Amino acid sequence: MTSKHTQTAVNSLVLLVEDEEALRLFIGDSLRNEGYAVEHASDGHEALEKAARLPVDLIILDIMLPRRNGFEVCRELRAAGRLTPVLMLTARSQVEDTVKGLKIGADDYVTKPFNMGELMARVAALLRRAPASGAPQPHIFRFGSIRVDLLGTEVTRNGKVVNLSAREFQLLRFFIEHRGETLSRDVLLRDVWGYGAKIQTRTVDMRVASLRQQLEDDPKQPQFILTVQGLGYKFRPEVLDATQARDQQQ
Repeated sequence: MTSKHTQTAVNSLVLLVEDEEALRLFIGDSLRNEGYAVEHASDGHEALEKAARLPVDLIILDIMLPRRNGFEVCRELRAAGRLTPVLMLTARSQVEDTVKGLKIGADDYVTKPFNMGELMARVAALLRRAPASGAPQPHIFRFGSIRVDLLGTEVTRNGKVVNLSAREFQLLRFFIEHRGETLSRDVLLRDVWGYGAKIQTRTVDMRVASLRQQLEDDPKQPQFILTVQGLGYKFRPEVLDATQARDQQQ
């Protein structure tokens, strides 16, 4: 029987960074069963070395690691300009860790203990979002008075920092990465929130409303994040300017 994630898994290399051997082997076997190639690292130093040397498509990163913890690894990856998706593993009791991880550049997280099906779904969603490897990807985007730094996970408006929540930043990044596409609520719930089945919720609409309130000159008549009646939302590509290098001070 063909796995629902097989198409995403083809040619995808996952770096699994976990110091607990039994869990590392279990996750690794599950990834291979889904069709992914897997490399292992058992500490933060080895993770950084392999991330720099190998054509990694996604990193599954435990927070509690020897030598360098997951936060340090993620921070160094982003400081080096690497946009490889990072999925962090954290204990259920450490809710503040998930927020910290997203703020420093992680793309998603799963709390332990987790359902393996949920982990595989989140891996597949991140790989669908990831840019094709190869040429450097833009990481600074501007629209109107807004500047978004995907690596620095910072948004400014007229030069002043906009304090988006971690999930709002993820949603904005997804809109930017898929600019011009009409994105249904189901797609947003699946690829931004990681929900695996259709559910009835106003979460997407409330987060979009919050983004508009903070980014649009007139939230009731948005110019950037548009509503496509009956279908979902779309980010206008023609308003966006992108660059690969950080701004130089004028």
